[in-house]
Amino acid sequence: MAGGNGNRMRYLIVKPENGGIVDLFRFLVWNNRVCASKFVESSDDDVDDLTSWPKDHRWVIIVSIVMRKLIAVFGKPMEWAGYLFEFFLNLLSLNGDNLFALIYNFFRGKMVMPQRGSDTFISAIGHLDGRIDLDKNDLFKQLGDKPASEEKIGISMHLANRSLVDLSMMAAKLAYENANVVRNVVNQHWKMHFIDFYNCWNEFQKERSTQVFILCDKPKDADLILISFRGTEPFDADDWITDFDYSWYEFPKLGKVHMGFLEALGLGSRGNTATFSELLQMKSTKSTFFDPEQEQSSLSVDPPKQLGPEMTEMTAYFAVKSKLRQLLRKHKAAKFLVTGHSLGGALAILFPTVLVLHEEEEIMQRLLGVHTFGQPRIGDRQLGIFMEAHLEYPEPKYFRVVYCNDLVPRLPYDNKTWLYKHFGVCLYFNSLYVEQKVNEEPNKNYFGLRYLIPAYLNAGWELIRSFIMDSMYGPEYREGWLSILLRVVGLILPGISAHSPTNYVNSIRLGKMKVTEMSPL
Repeated sequence: MAGGNGNRMRYLIVKPENGGIVDLFRFLVWNNRVCASKFVESSDDDVDDLTSWPKDHRWVIIVSIVMRKLIAVFGKPMEWAGYLFEFFLNLLSLNGDNLFALIYNFFRGKMVMPQRGSDTFISAIGHLDGRIDLDKNDLFKQLGDKPASEEKIGISMHLANRSLVDLSMMAAKLAYENANVVRNVVNQHWKMHFIDFYNCWNEFQKERSTQVFILCDKPKDADLILISFRGTEPFDADDWITDFDYSWYEFPKLGKVHMGFLEALGLGSRGNTATFSELLQMKSTKSTFFDPEQEQSSLSVDPPKQLGPEMTEMTAYFAVKSKLRQLLRKHKAAKFLVTGHSLGGALAILFPTVLVLHEEEEIMQRLLGVHTFGQPRIGDRQLGIFMEAHLEYPEPKYFRVVYCNDLVPRLPYDNKTWLYKHFGVCLYFNSLYVEQKVNEEPNKNYFGLRYLIPAYLNAGWELIRSFIMDSMYGPEYREGWLSILLRVVGLILPGISAHSPTNYVNSIRLGKMKVTEMSPL
């Protein structure tokens, strides 16, 4: 299924719901054509093309189907458990942060009940890592100081722009919270200017589940505009199914792109694959960039109406692009930064990718950078080559941060016959917070046998370390009982605990460089 074919739009959709275990077995062992057609829909009409895949290629499809089936089975219990768990965490935190205080308040008739959506209701991610203040270093405030930026040339991004990367990570973590919490943290704690919070339509999940917020460093004459996409929520089965989805759509100029991520941004629907082509081929009206009146008539937060009722809902790509255009016009010297953790990281890099495809040159000239943390792969090597020309020169603008054995950056699968590839500068941190610039994180597909024992030994070390972080690095790094509990889960599946935002905040703040060879933003 590799390679382009002129201007023909090609796609592959993995459909786990259309077959059973017997069909899976027959597909894997005998490469049965009928069973293959149950699980895979392809733009290639010849079913023999599907059954000509090598066995390791079929294994990738099988793993995707099995994982998505398992997650779907536990989807509702996960959702209910998450709802109750978050309620309990907030009930505890609002009543003295311990069980005895909660019971005492209950018998006194003074128990405080959490209100979901309020500025005191914190997500499970927020309870996992309760830090909300930015790194004390104020270098990111020098964004508008050109001489200072020039002095940084040749210095490690991690050292010279640590505060900027820290802001990116903290914003990526903050994106898991509701709009009221985000507004409060941005305005009151960070002393910045909250712009807006969006709940956008996700065509893959058939609900408004793509969240993103925007801030500026100050209300007037801003130097920085930051866009942060929410990542994979721990108890959201649909988010995890998206990460394990191997469906793709191939655009001739762009390459193959993860279909679920396109749908999360509102850029097409697998129910009508022609919508991907229509939306990805849209071009900007360049004359509108500095024309407010014309912009109001030509730029909408909604995609074209002919794409169906679901696609006319507010979608993340169109909503964010429209607001970003307005902000760049208002703040003449500002540049924008895009960030996200996990699934949010995938959307963060896909957003400027589509801006480039849509020839939004004036917007892209104002791009400061893209920082992603624990980001899954979004497409094939052709996509990487396409974007590297826009993000690598004259200086790298895209930095992909990976912590140790994090499972998510190893998804979707990448091998000699498969297509998903990472691109951009990878900043890899091991469990000692030693930073390396690498082309690819070690054990790129996670399931390598030679990494098995080291991964479990490392998980054991991380559990031990969680009890002594405060004595090693100070009270700011103390891990609570929820974080320690996740470390225990890591003894079973190290890749899950390694994905915790706690590891990424610690890596940015405590990281030590092994090799000094990176350029700053």
